[in-house]
Amino acid sequence: MYRGDPNDKERISIPMETAKIFQSGRSQAVRLPKEFRFQGKEVLISHFADGVLLLPIDKSWATLEAALEEFEPEFKLEREQPEAEKREAIAS
Repeated sequence: MYRGDPNDKERISIPMETAKIFQSGRSQAVRLPKEFRFQGKEVLISHFADGVLLLPIDKSWATLEAALEEFEPEFKLEREQPEAEKREAIAS
């Protein structure tokens, strides 16, 4: 996996591991490698781009904040928006 612009020649390679997918009853499950195990019985789950994001329930905000630290210093979390246009009300 690469971070940044896919056309950038100086891409940063992020090492990836693989996990096995299998059926458990009528559900799909993923067998996580030992180093990716979670504490507890449940995780938060969400669609993220073309994948799935899993976060520990007990410290999901800490995990998210730590992930945000991985962005380049120039990355802006808030966009600079122009002022909203003043428009006439729509007649009813």
